[in-house]
Amino acid sequence: MQIRELMNREVVMIGPSESCLDAVVRMQRARIRHLPVVNRDGQLVGVITDRDLRHHLFSPRLFEALGSTAVDVLLDKVRVAEIMSTQVVTVEADASVGEAADTMRKRRVGSLPVVENGRTVGIVTEVDILRDIVRANATSVPECAEVIVSYP
Repeated sequence: MQIRELMNREVVMIGPSESCLDAVVRMQRARIRHLPVVNRDGQLVGVITDRDLRHHLFSPRLFEALGSTAVDVLLDKVRVAEIMSTQVVTVEADASVGEAADTMRKRRVGSLPVVENGRTVGIVTEVDILRDIVRANATSVPECAEVIVSYP
């Protein structure tokens, strides 16, 4: 199976100059954990994740402010470009699901933006791959399948 058959084509993205609060709001509304970051030309320039945001909030310089300043105020002051990962691992739409899963495992990432001709056309996550495995494995324990397939 190719990634194009599994990827989510409705990719929620964000710009590098938007605030981290904007990123949190988009993630929460879409019930996702990964946002590709694209510039004004639509080119992929980074990825920001819920983990990046948590690490930022618990960084030594901000951690002390957490008790006296609201989290939304702290997040609104920081641009996505300041904390996003710029070394983005991507996958082509015609790659196999196995190749993508192997890349995710080796590179220790939870998602891969799917690119064609330099443009982000989708995203595939570890949850997408787990759902596919469970659907394909008719001998799965039903409770396991229910938990994995129902996750966000």
